[in-house]
Amino acid sequence: MIVVTGATGNVGRSLVQALAAAGEQIIATSRGISDADLPDGVRHQRADLTDPESLRPVFDGADALFLQSAGAGAHLMNPQHVLDVAKAGGMERVVLLSSQGVATRPQSASHGAVGRSLEDAVRQSGMDWTILRPGGFDSNAYMWAESVRSQRTIAAPFGDVGLPAIDPADIAEVAAATLREDGHVGHIYELTGPALTTPRQRAEAIGDALGEPVRFVEQTRDEARAQMLRFMPEPVVETTLAILGEPTPAEQRISPDVAQVLGREPRTFADWAQRHIAAFR
Repeated sequence: MIVVTGATGNVGRSLVQALAAAGEQIIATSRGISDADLPDGVRHQRADLTDPESLRPVFDGADALFLQSAGAGAHLMNPQHVLDVAKAGGMERVVLLSSQGVATRPQSASHGAVGRSLEDAVRQSGMDWTILRPGGFDSNAYMWAESVRSQRTIAAPFGDVGLPAIDPADIAEVAAATLREDGHVGHIYELTGPALTTPRQRAEAIGDALGEPVRFVEQTRDEARAQMLRFMPEPVVETTLAILGEPTPAEQRISPDVAQVLGREPRTFADWAQRHIAAFR
């Protein structure tokens, strides 16, 4: 039995689908989850990573755990308590969805420090562990969906700075492999897409998938900062702008780890756009 936390998110939803297709028994958890979120026959239960006691009935009798941070509330989660409950329930394996920023931005409170505490707890848990460190997600492009639908326009800063964003479905497939297969214990996998893509190129790919042009408007740093502050804390905004505008060589590196685990190259942004174009119509 595999427990998937964050089962309604971009990665968790795809992971549940992949595990169900492979015939695995799954318990899908989230703070708000229903039958409509899941494939037929998948058991689900509401639970909160910031409340370890709510996890006991979920974890009891399971073998493996897919653990991801509590998102904006990650700093509220006590990872050691969560892992203690997992071990008490009989779990032997944990796969953590961490972040590339743990390695590339270790001094950042928003990207490095919280993730490092999670990784340290997992490594010291006494369970068989694997850590996944993805960079940016292709699905971050959903933030442009409304402006594409209404104006066929995308506004973003640093239009010609490339990053190797990754398809969440690839993260999910790597997670499924590490949960089901031997040979991944003690590994840290850095997960990226197959190539650097710029915001301008992503706008073009969305236009190609739509079959009509999408205009790209380059924002200034201050314009982007003001927009991001509407829904992100200031420390997160500052680190995000630094990554988008002045990425380190490590943040622009194309990792071989997806291909190593899955035996195929990661999907392109254009492929992600084709599969999710309904959100932009």
